[in-house]
Amino acid sequence: MDESLIHEGERLDELHRKGYMIIQDPSQFCFGIDAVLLSAFARAGSKEKVLDIGTGTGIIPVLMEARYGGAYTGVEIQEKAADMARRSVIYNHLEDSIKIRNEDIRESYKGYGNRPFDVVTTNPPYMIPDKGLVNPNSAKALSRHELTIELEDIVRISSHLLKTKGRFYMIHRPSRLVEIMTVMRKYKLEIKRLRMVHPFIDKEANMVLIEAIHEGGAFMKVESPLIVYKEKGVYTEEVMDIYYGE
Repeated sequence: MDESLIHEGERLDELHRKGYMIIQDPSQFCFGIDAVLLSAFARAGSKEKVLDIGTGTGIIPVLMEARYGGAYTGVEIQEKAADMARRSVIYNHLEDSIKIRNEDIRESYKGYGNRPFDVVTTNPPYMIPDKGLVNPNSAKALSRHELTIELEDIVRISSHLLKTKGRFYMIHRPSRLVEIMTVMRKYKLEIKRLRMVHPFIDKEANMVLIEAIHEGGAFMKVESPLIVYKEKGVYTEEVMDIYYGE
């Protein structure tokens, strides 16, 4: 292990796929189950180009590369998170597959060229600024609240960067699903697959996984619910497979 890649206060977490690890700082925003579920719900071909908006420490590109191969660009506005992502890429010897860009994609996306991506993924901030308690830790606040980028920004930019019939994947809150559908249709991203995520079989959904097609037809498949826990602290077999299955 190259100890120089791990800075003071950081830790190295195992991802249980291809021996990959990821660098995180517990004082910042660490990835959660939503990123893991999105990386399994999304699809990418081995020769496709994928953009991950708000990549954080790079968890989604690293997990998707382990599953599918492909070429990934992760964009992150927070300098420290982007730096950890870059070092995780180096640690896992993925420099040829994953590029990390520390920038505000609202300002930079027009410089990416003419519809260069086959796939866009995003695990965006779920909360609008005037809803919910804003964490005083700025890194966590930016990850949870729409302080630097809003849902419509992400959808508009994704529509601009995706090839015709390119795929868009997102995880979000069911409470904002009507808004999500309205905004996505406005920018010609037609939802094709939708899967609700429930913490327990008898509890209401608290996340929703979405696949949309750029300029796709108006037909949507609602998949069977994904249940996270079969009892407190015990994942269901499907979630165990998502985390640990090869």
